Parts: sequence; C-alpha cells; structure tokens
Amino acid sequence: MLEPLRQGLPPLDPTAVSNAASCALPARYEAVREARQFTRRTLDQWDIGDRFDDVCLVVSELVTNALRHGLPSSNSHAPDQIPPVRLHLMRWTDRLVCAVRDPSHDSPVARDSDDFSAESGRGLFLVDSFADSWGWHPLAGTLNGKVVWALFLLQPRESAE
Repeated sequence: MLEPLRQGLPPLDPTAVSNAASCALPARYEAVREARQFTRRTLDQWDIGDRFDDVCLVVSELVTNALRHGLPSSNSHAPDQIPPVRLHLMRWTDRLVCAVRDPSHDSPVARDSDDFSAESGRGLFLVDSFADSWGWHPLAGTLNGKVVWALFLLQPRESAE
C-alpha cells in the first residue's frame, strides 16, 4: 500500500519508519468521531499531538468523503469489504501520512466553489489547504477500491542539552 505514496515524494528510508497504526471504521457517520478519537490517541502516543488540529481536520474530511462518496449506495457489502473504510496513520521521522481506504474506484474530485459558506463540497479544498500534499491511488491485487492520502511534514524535535 505504501509504494504509490512514495511516488513523487523525496525518497523514504524504510529504516526511518517509526510508527504505523490503522483502524477499521464502520459504514456510518459516527465513524468520523471514532477516526478523530483514534487519531488523537495515536498522535499523543507518538508525541506529535501538537499537530492534532490540522491532522484531525484532514482525517475528518477524508473519512467523511469515504463514507459519503466511496461506499456503494446499497447497504449490502461483499464480505471482503466489511468494514468498508479503513484509516491508516504512518509516521516517518519527518513526515506523517494519513490514508483512508474505501471500496470505490472513483477518483476524488475537488469542487470549484466560490461559496465558502457552503456546508459541503469543500472537503478536498480543506485537505489541500492543511496538508503539505495529498493524492490518491487505486488499489491492486486482492484489495478493491482506492486510498486517498495526505502528507504532513513534521518539524524535527529540538534535542535537550
């Protein structure tokens, strides 16, 4: 799953990967709250809780989009799609990737809107504004669907002298 995330990015040293965590999310909108809680716990464990506000906003938007646009319209899911949405958080020394997997093959589409008071349609605009970069890729092999990801560059911790 990580290989497409590496395309177009500076080389990632596999030995620099320090942490990874993921959680399955149910096909209901309460899953957005669960994703935020999971993100809070994970970032606190990794001692990067200071990035929570930006990361949480992006995670909320990616999960909301997966639930709204990435699920089939019927309530019947194939067994390999239950749970249909999964959140992955991956941390390297100087970067954090948030990736949300869903069963749809449709590409995410950022809407052009001048109405900044609209209650929907701004999700990918917010992702683009708060993350250092984002993208998506279709899954291959036995996994169906796609992964939408957002990258955050992390400031190096100053060492205590």
